[in-house]
Amino acid sequence: MWDLHRLRLLHELRLRETVTAVARTLNYSPSSVSAQLAKLEDEVGVPLFEPDGRRIRLTAHGRRIARHAAQVLDLEEGVRSELESTRPIEETVRVATLETAGRALLPRALTRLRGTAPHLRVEAAVVPPETGLTELEARGFDLAVAEQYPGHTRAHRDRLDREALGTDPVRLTVPEGSGIRHLSETAGLPWIMEPEGTAARYWTVQQCRAAGFEPDIRFDSADLEIHVHLVRAGHAVSLLPDLVWTGNTDGIRLIGLPGPSHRELFTSARRAAASRPAIRTVRTALREAFADVNTPA
Repeated sequence: MWDLHRLRLLHELRLRETVTAVARTLNYSPSSVSAQLAKLEDEVGVPLFEPDGRRIRLTAHGRRIARHAAQVLDLEEGVRSELESTRPIEETVRVATLETAGRALLPRALTRLRGTAPHLRVEAAVVPPETGLTELEARGFDLAVAEQYPGHTRAHRDRLDREALGTDPVRLTVPEGSGIRHLSETAGLPWIMEPEGTAARYWTVQQCRAAGFEPDIRFDSADLEIHVHLVRAGHAVSLLPDLVWTGNTDGIRLIGLPGPSHRELFTSARRAAASRPAIRTVRTALREAFADVNTPA
């Protein structure tokens, strides 16, 4: 019988690639992780690791056992979900959310849950969708709120499901006194965008190029409040989703974009855990919160 805890460590190593990253994620020492992985290799009876410079990497056998480990962990989680359906909802759901959903949807969802599931504990962290989905697959979260843009669909992951929340329009955001009427008129102006590597950054750059210019990106920030403040002060322009606005667009003018100009928001959970009553309850609260949000016309 292979030890389930050690299989979890092997699964984490496949996802995170280094013993140090596994140890940091699970709050173990690297030496402890290495020792447990060595014991698993003895239990399995075939080489699971091979040197890769100062690190180790999985052998073909190691990759195969890691895939098996993921299936075993999913099976265990599925059984737990079935058992939880017979008990009152008194557990914790860990949610990874992008910033705008954390600001506009999470408070409303928590208010609903206070009435519908008072014993449910929700823990949430604001992280980029790229991080949230990876950590969800690695069991760092139970639910993730993510986004995707027209022409930039996120890769589907076999072990994760996806449920739509809805669409969120994205508009050109300029200072209130600006005479700008069209995206093409922002050529040569300073831009603020989300950090390099994000879907929002990629999509915004593509919109500018489609309008006939290369954007002058002088600022980047994952904090969209900084975008708002710089635009309001007349130091930049930006493309921002409507969920940024919670009823206050003072000093700001919003301009529609040509073509498909919205992002799709969705929740994602591990398929093995998606039937958990607690996860279904949180998803329902988020959907209802999205339906309630008032965005600018």
